[in-house]
Amino acid sequence: MQEIVDRFNGPDRGAAIARTLLLPYLNHAATMFASEYATRDDIDAAMRFGCGYPIGPLALIDALGADVVASGLEKLYAETNDPLHKPAPVLSELTGAAATADAAEPQLRHEIDTVGVVGTGTMAAGIAEVFAKAGHDVVFVGRSDEKVDGVIALITKNLDKAVAKGKLDEGGKEAVLARLSGATSREALSDVDIVVEAIAEDMDIKLELFTELDGILKPGAILATTTSSLSISELAAATSRPSDVVGLHFFNPAPLMKLVEVVSAPTTSPEVAETAKALSTAVGKHPVSCTDRAGFIVNALLFPYLNDAVKLHEAGDDSLEEIDTAMKETNLPMGPFQLLDVVGNDVSLAIEESLVGAFGHDGWKPAPTLVRLVEEGKLGRKTGEGFHSYR
Repeated sequence: MQEIVDRFNGPDRGAAIARTLLLPYLNHAATMFASEYATRDDIDAAMRFGCGYPIGPLALIDALGADVVASGLEKLYAETNDPLHKPAPVLSELTGAAATADAAEPQLRHEIDTVGVVGTGTMAAGIAEVFAKAGHDVVFVGRSDEKVDGVIALITKNLDKAVAKGKLDEGGKEAVLARLSGATSREALSDVDIVVEAIAEDMDIKLELFTELDGILKPGAILATTTSSLSISELAAATSRPSDVVGLHFFNPAPLMKLVEVVSAPTTSPEVAETAKALSTAVGKHPVSCTDRAGFIVNALLFPYLNDAVKLHEAGDDSLEEIDTAMKETNLPMGPFQLLDVVGNDVSLAIEESLVGAFGHDGWKPAPTLVRLVEEGKLGRKTGEGFHSYR
């Protein structure tokens, strides 16, 4: 932690870049905490487990000193006149503030034996693998036998890697595969206790799915979505069981990433939200709680920072490599442009547009360079070129 503090306070250009990008991020996290959207512990855990950050934003404010953060923001605000850079009043209360008291361990208020998964992409396959490895029977549904076979092939490949590394034996691998059952009809989900959908991030497609599943699932079954940006409330309203609808936002790759954001709509019952947290813990994940708002915790804090990095580069003083290096020197796992290319610039643009639509902050409007790259089809690693070239 001291290394990060020292780097933040350094005299060189790399430290100045880090301050320019980290200060608004810290301010945003403080504002999120002040709004009671999520607890201090959950905000910090979300960024550590969801992004691989060495320290959460509120703990970093504590380490730096809220007065140092506020002073840096005041200087930035004087330069930019951006309301997002005006120090949050809560900063004066954060240094040395106690972390949230340990809450009671969440319990399964619904019996969860069989898990359903809808989708056959990387995220869906990863979620199916997570639950099967934890001992649950899993029924997953795809649009064709070829798609279903692809899920089994991908999970088998992952399990083979675990066997090769000595993390699993052949008997364990076969036991996991035996718990997996693929189908091409959604009717196969009629007896599952919870279904997690991981299909295209398109509201119309998801609404059609939720309406259909509502008529298939047994009474009391939980309907969960792993959406990263769409409204849980809108999906819940498409069913006759809104109290049983919850967000379970896994991070990719699901077998490796520890974080799950458990997102409650106003209609989600406390028992369902608690069950979702307990289930996440039981399968080896770290759940954090939040309510239904664009970006949830991680994306709401991460993508404005990434957008700020693009704008800093557009200002002309710093190269992509200099900004990436400066942020990695603060112990972040990736520079912002490396991360944008991994996420996909099209995905990043969609998330940033959803944040602006929800919150209306002019300072979060997508940077022109990001928009241009998406228009040119330069989406990052998946196309071979984005902010950096991978050809």
